[in-house]
Amino acid sequence: MSELWLGVAAVACLFGLIIFGVPIAFALGIVGVVGSFIVTGVPQTLVQLGLLVWENGTNFLLIAAPLFIFMGQLVAKSGLAGDLYDCVYKWLGRLPGGLVVTATATSAGFGAVTGSSIAAVATMGKMVMPELSRYHYDMRISTGAIAAAGCIAILIPPSIPMVVYGVWTETSIGALFIAGVLPGILMALSFAGYIVLRCVLDPKLGPKGPVFSWAERIGSLTKLLPIMVIFAIVLGGIYGGVFTPTEASAVGAAGVTIVTAAMGRLTWPVLRDALHQTGVISSMIFAIIIGGVMFARFMVHTEITSGIVAFIGRASADPVIVLIFIAIMYLVLGCILDTFGMLILTLPFVIPVIVALGVDKVWFGIFITMMIELALITPPVGLNVFVLRRVATSVPVGEIFRGAAPFVLLIALNVAMLFLWPGLALWLPSQMN
Repeated sequence: MSELWLGVAAVACLFGLIIFGVPIAFALGIVGVVGSFIVTGVPQTLVQLGLLVWENGTNFLLIAAPLFIFMGQLVAKSGLAGDLYDCVYKWLGRLPGGLVVTATATSAGFGAVTGSSIAAVATMGKMVMPELSRYHYDMRISTGAIAAAGCIAILIPPSIPMVVYGVWTETSIGALFIAGVLPGILMALSFAGYIVLRCVLDPKLGPKGPVFSWAERIGSLTKLLPIMVIFAIVLGGIYGGVFTPTEASAVGAAGVTIVTAAMGRLTWPVLRDALHQTGVISSMIFAIIIGGVMFARFMVHTEITSGIVAFIGRASADPVIVLIFIAIMYLVLGCILDTFGMLILTLPFVIPVIVALGVDKVWFGIFITMMIELALITPPVGLNVFVLRRVATSVPVGEIFRGAAPFVLLIALNVAMLFLWPGLALWLPSQMN
């Protein structure tokens, strides 16, 4: 068997393992190790495996992932997310569909300290679902909006998928974080605008909330001021070149820990749960990365990556057409894979292609993040939908998917805007020191 056909067989085996329910990290690792055994032999493969575990486990840039995850877990479990929701509700709750608009805006803000879509959906769902039932909101649009709003969390910095993408592709993580700001804000505004418009046309979908006095509104900001300062320091420090994203993650984690302790919320159960969840999520991410690196190194020996680049070069030299095909690929993969599975599985193939076409890697990082967002709310996997279903037990999964459908179109519209105006992602990074 030629090396090229060995690569094709390996990819087929990989998808076979995934379809049969093998976790993506193990599927990547198994195929990568077995393939390397065949190509390079057992001794060299074992040495390579040991080295890549050490290299990735001690990678300075990847330290940012568990630190940002810990920061988000601590915010969620200490009640600071509830303070954020209460503050936003006092300012936006009076709008038509105010509860859902508040959940959307809070998800964007929550993403600024978590970088996790799942955490945003789970936290917002627990806080909002009882209120939605109390005020008789339409559950289809409400649950669809909450599931979709969680997508914004991985676009607004800090973003864990962007950390993984930046490390894998050797792209500035700071530039990626800053590049996600404008697209993230535009997406949040488009979601909120759609919700308000629907509720204006049909007030039964989402009634207005109560009116709060200016004293109550301004008073709600006081609890959030420390977190807002921390976020401003983290993002401003990255933008100004004061510290690296990894250093920023340490500053953010330390800052949130100090704030929660000063507010009397850093109890042992809160700290224990935050550390436990951080360990679980970080272990999953590192396992996928190690399996993905092993698989990618095996693919280099099979010539399949260079074959794909050559094939695309012969088929079309137009970057737009190639990117459209890549977008379709992510929509299909989103039906069977989770966020990090898609990222790690595809990067070894797509990065050589976009580099050959001269596509900016920072822009492509935002593009790929937005495509992952689409996958988070599209069937049959739709991870955000199933996370919300655990909270909204009375709402069928199909109803949540139908409610999320308009937001899929809105994300697609935002992707189209990114195509038409690349500066949405590239202007702010170009202004960095």
